[in-house]
Amino acid sequence: MKSHEGLVRLKLFQVKEKRRQLGQLDLMMGEFERMAAELDAQITSEETKAGITDTAHFAYPTFAKAARQRRDNLFVSIRDLKNQKDEAEVALVESEKELAKAEALEQRDGKPRDAEEIIVPDRRAMIG
Repeated sequence: MKSHEGLVRLKLFQVKEKRRQLGQLDLMMGEFERMAAELDAQITSEETKAGITDTAHFAYPTFAKAARQRRDNLFVSIRDLKNQKDEAEVALVESEKELAKAEALEQRDGKPRDAEEIIVPDRRAMIG
């Protein structure tokens, strides 16, 4: 019976870890999107100051070119993070299924998951 309790704990830990990873991926994607929006604003500002919006023009602002490249790199990173998130969601579903199986095994053995074991002290240790 103890092995089922340990298995449930392990599966519960794995589910919590997968959820934490999904949250981190969401935060990173949000941060990258915010940074890309800031770069867009900076690009527009530089183009407005220079009066040139054609990236092939010889006088196109160097800062705008660099910001445009950084923004494009962020979009690639966001796409990669979305792929990682999709994979993490699949892994979470699998972990949740495994947790449900482990909980079913524990239930079958007649011990509910949240039941705490009552520790009975050894009476011999109290006799002095």
